[in-house]
Amino acid sequence: MSRLPLLSADNAPTASRPFVERAIANNGFLPNLIAALAHSPAALEAYLTVGEINGRSGLTLAEREVVQITAAAVHGCAFCVAGHTAVALKKARLETDQVEALRTQAPLREARHEALAAFTRAIIATRGAVPDAALQDFLHAGFEAGQALDVVLGVSLATLCNFANNLAQSPLNAELEPYRWAPATA
Repeated sequence: MSRLPLLSADNAPTASRPFVERAIANNGFLPNLIAALAHSPAALEAYLTVGEINGRSGLTLAEREVVQITAAAVHGCAFCVAGHTAVALKKARLETDQVEALRTQAPLREARHEALAAFTRAIIATRGAVPDAALQDFLHAGFEAGQALDVVLGVSLATLCNFANNLAQSPLNAELEPYRWAPATA
């Protein structure tokens, strides 16, 4: 059960309703993340706007999903790992074994994606103050300086939705159930 009531287009604040309706149109269902974020029209608008901007970054869809799944796994956001697993498999066409490696934070066989995941983890762990070697490893994998900032953008987006989901503790939508994830227990 969600700690924050899940809102709909019928009971969300008036300023949130267009965003809720857009999310339903885009997904075919109302993701519980949106239903929780709808409590704050500003937070919901920020999430959707930053998501659109992130979609125009210098990273490919597959690379953006590497960032999103990595960040969600690091932040322990089961909802976002599941949601981005669906996108990674269905839209970004990442291979199942690669997505599973992202979900478990295991090494990736594709060197470029491994460098991206490692850099994403470093950005999160150091709050952006990555060591010179981490930045150089990222650049040596074929990325450019602007793409390092695109990773920061992706982590910013992930942080908003991961933390909102962790706060709300919204249940996974039935549509995302096949992609369920839980953090590894120590």
